[in-house]
Amino acid sequence: MTEEAILKYSSQFKKLRCAYVKDMGKAPHKPILLLSIIQLISRGAITNNRIFITSDLLLTFKQIWNQLVITDHKRNFSLPFFHLRSEAFWYLVAKPGKEIVTTSSKSIKSFKNLKESIAYAEIDRELFLLLQETPNQLWFEQVILDNYFSTTKNLYSRLDRSYEEENIENQILNEPKEAYQSYIQSLQETLEEDEYEEELFVRGGLFKKTIPKIYSHTCCITGMKIKSSHNLQMIDACHIYSFSLSGDDTVTNGIALSPTMHRAFDRGLLTINSNFLVRVSPSIQEEESRFTLSQFEGKQIILPEKEKYYPSQESLSWHNKEVFLL
Repeated sequence: MTEEAILKYSSQFKKLRCAYVKDMGKAPHKPILLLSIIQLISRGAITNNRIFITSDLLLTFKQIWNQLVITDHKRNFSLPFFHLRSEAFWYLVAKPGKEIVTTSSKSIKSFKNLKESIAYAEIDRELFLLLQETPNQLWFEQVILDNYFSTTKNLYSRLDRSYEEENIENQILNEPKEAYQSYIQSLQETLEEDEYEEELFVRGGLFKKTIPKIYSHTCCITGMKIKSSHNLQMIDACHIYSFSLSGDDTVTNGIALSPTMHRAFDRGLLTINSNFLVRVSPSIQEEESRFTLSQFEGKQIILPEKEKYYPSQESLSWHNKEVFLL
């Protein structure tokens, strides 16, 4: 049965419906996306047959594109994620209440539209189970490389992290806020709208991964820390000064919170003062229980080991004045 399945999916991978452009040949987008998914499964970053739109997937797609594509095709992540639905093993699932809006040519409109309307894609469970095995991963990689990248396949390699990911993480951790904001502004002015949306998405995803690491995956207010063998994260990265207003993804504009504390912080039900003490809004009324917000009034938050990663006084002051409910 396994051999039959391998032959079936090998055949499907060899016959992907790829647009053909004169002087450039077949579009490489679908094969690049499949290689990206195989790599993330091999790393344990994709753990079931649901394929979510993540910064990891976007960065891996970009990394493999740079390795293999030497034609003038324009890199575009949204197109293959959407158009793989024409293949027998790929199914798109819309977000509840959302419709997948397409252009007059029946294509996806933009990356923004993709992530706003599509919850995830699913691949056949049978295919996902095959890709759990390293020999099968290597086999399908070779099938794709031989059929679509015969002249550049020797340049293909698996990397745990791309240079771009390391560079962005370094900016989040070490750049002054002003330099980071200036760089984001320059990206907005120089990149096309879709590329800029992708860039913000990637940076937001890396912010969400970096902040919990700085806080040892611990909620800085409650001390909650949960580990799972399924690569699940239960601690959120929370912007102190809203990114939409500040353009600041640097580490000092972030704190690590449990989902409940995150919602309470964003809604102004609690804040953190300049002494890193929790203040709870006097506007709330609570029933007596073990799960009150008021129990954290005056509590010192858990801070990162390095002082340079402490929450910014400027960001805390903004939250105290603009968000906290008195």
